[in-house]
Amino acid sequence: MSDSDPSTTKRHLVGYVRVSTSDQNNEHQIDSLIKFGVDPRDIFEDKASGKNMARPGWKDCWRDIREKDILVVHSIDRLGRDLVEVVQTVKALHDRGADLKVLTMDLDTRTPTGRLIFAVVAAMAQWERELIVERTRNGLAAARARGKKGGRKPILTDEQVTEALARIQAGENAQTVAAEYGVSRQAIYKRSKNMRKEIEGG
Repeated sequence: MSDSDPSTTKRHLVGYVRVSTSDQNNEHQIDSLIKFGVDPRDIFEDKASGKNMARPGWKDCWRDIREKDILVVHSIDRLGRDLVEVVQTVKALHDRGADLKVLTMDLDTRTPTGRLIFAVVAAMAQWERELIVERTRNGLAAARARGKKGGRKPILTDEQVTEALARIQAGENAQTVAAEYGVSRQAIYKRSKNMRKEIEGG
């Protein structure tokens, strides 16, 4: 049984494009969105790294999306820094009553096949998150076994930092999670950075 043709139902298309650095251009992505049917006036763009959360184009795009709209992107990595963030973004999109079309994957969440593909992506994101947590714990254990200690006693334990980061990556508000541990979110990220340096032997 094949998917019904989603193009038979006319819905407003909103496009988003992003390149990582200012010396690149978005023309290829923009051309593919226009070819699909997105009005150039409804395409939002950024020239920023995926790790840079200060993306004004994305913020404007998100404010523009309404129920029944379709967000169109050239590739799925335009939506986030990693799979976890991509999944969070798409879930938030669905909560708003909108859908997603990814041109390079032919992923369309209006169709059963598209929803199945997204479910697989979501499962991979969950696996990725759990793998990161496991590797962090194993690395910390190895660092402690090598006697990598010293400095002033941290406010948070290694286990608390790992747990806090896992909760944040799973979609919980970073500020709320940090408040439960009696620290700022900056403190959590700083401790995480120091932990990684310790694991790497730096």
